[in-house]
Amino acid sequence: MNLQRVDLNLLVHLDVLLREKNVTRAAEQLGITQPAMSNILRRLRKLFNDPLLVRSSEGMTPTERALELQPRIREVLADLTQVLEPRTEFRPYSTSRVFRIMTSDYAEATLVPKLVKALRSEAPNVILDFLTPSDVSYRDMEQGRVDLAINRFNEIPQSFHQVLVWRDTFSCLLSADSPYANRFNLKNYLKGQHVWVSKTGMGVGFGVNPEKSGGLGSIDQALQRLGQKRKISVFTRHYQMPAMLAANKDLIATLPTRVARMQTNNTSIIMKEPPFFIPEFELTMAWSPLLQHHPAHRWLRQLIMHVARQVVADEEEHQDIPVINHLF
Repeated sequence: MNLQRVDLNLLVHLDVLLREKNVTRAAEQLGITQPAMSNILRRLRKLFNDPLLVRSSEGMTPTERALELQPRIREVLADLTQVLEPRTEFRPYSTSRVFRIMTSDYAEATLVPKLVKALRSEAPNVILDFLTPSDVSYRDMEQGRVDLAINRFNEIPQSFHQVLVWRDTFSCLLSADSPYANRFNLKNYLKGQHVWVSKTGMGVGFGVNPEKSGGLGSIDQALQRLGQKRKISVFTRHYQMPAMLAANKDLIATLPTRVARMQTNNTSIIMKEPPFFIPEFELTMAWSPLLQHHPAHRWLRQLIMHVARQVVADEEEHQDIPVINHLF
């Protein structure tokens, strides 16, 4: 193929077409007419010798060749963006850039306060806009409308960049007056009433089904492997609420250890290790390939990882927990 005869703008059009899977919507995104977009699709089909998008009962469906091309096209466009962007030195202390970060309630409770503290000295004019998982879609991230997502992901598009922030375990909170406080075993754990908390992934959340314990997350899946099921009385998506509810004598909250530790000064609540094995989970930071090489974005990612390592190092100092076990 003679590259001199290839219009590189076609790659931009292909990227939008594969993202939207709809000629009309792709045309609207690019500010061109629908017939013009249809003509571009014909040119792309000829260029790649493949239909790329075919009509199906669900609309336009990408071919196998299109799915293979999509992440590679994203990388090419990201590299081109880096080449064409003017080289300017990023100065954190003077920037007033707005960073939009999607964080779970767990990340907001454990990581964000330390991050904001670091930013007050490193970049006092930066503006942070924190969004919830329900506010953001993968498309928003893919297009660079959201700088970062920090969450526990069940799955994430392969084209995204990602890095492990840390790992965490689970702990139980219960009232100091709980009848199970002095004998906290699996039998008594199952006798208690429980608070369920979780919100992973992206997009608008829906109500849970208490009867489908396998879909309730890692805690209930761990119990299911033992042939057991807990009695859940309260479902919430906020990690601060279970800590308050655990003050009730008949309620037990099982939640991430870093959140549970925030209640260590509350004399009405005690913290216990779960009386059964629950796999640890990962907190991950993810971002669009479009932002991979942006100087301001790269600086923010590095700062977040520095703060995360400091959080873990502080725990290691006070509890003799090796840092390496949590970060890698």
